[in-house]
Amino acid sequence: MRVLRMLLIIVIAMVGFFGFRWHTYVSNTDSPYDEVGITLNTNMPQPIRKWGCDKLHATFGNVLPPYGCQAEGGDGRSWM
Repeated sequence: MRVLRMLLIIVIAMVGFFGFRWHTYVSNTDSPYDEVGITLNTNMPQPIRKWGCDKLHATFGNVLPPYGCQAEGGDGRSWM
């Protein structure tokens, strides 16, 4: 029981840390090309990734989309 509780605490802490880091990336105003943020966003489930990409697009709409926010089958210049 004690190991299970410790494992649960570790998982919750990791989700909180990576979730906070991802949210910091999608709500930043400096650059959409942060490598760690791109990696986290690319590995998110589709609805969450879409929301993050929409938020980035609203902030950085006039630049090329980062990897993971490009439209499927597009030329790499279109946001999803």
